Amino acid sequence: MAGRKLPLSTIRKVALSFPGVEEGTSYGTPAFKLEKKLLVRLHQDGRSLVLKVGDATRDHLLQADPDTFFVTDHYRGYPYVLAHLDRLSAADLGKLIERAIAFLAQGSRGGPH
Repeated sequence: MAGRKLPLSTIRKVALSFPGVEEGTSYGTPAFKLEKKLLVRLHQDGRSLVLKVGDATRDHLLQADPDTFFVTDHYRGYPYVLAHLDRLSAADLGKLIERAIAFLAQGSRGGPH
């Protein structure tokens, strides 16, 4: 994982490179959605991202890289994971958005976003 904070301009460029992804807001922060469903958003702390990746991927990421990925009480029990911006590269983010899109294609369940 990366060693410097991933800027919003890079997050925007990566997210909008996927067909059908649009920028909006969620909880007053920049968010990227596909068919009005959240894929990724900037967390209100300004230091992390919220990604909708599904339970299996979330659990794998939490176990494989707990220094990068985490869950707050607000997201516990939902198919989201949070990631520290200073630990992600643009390539990492692209892979995570691909997983988020695949999860939505499966007919994901909702929850807080």
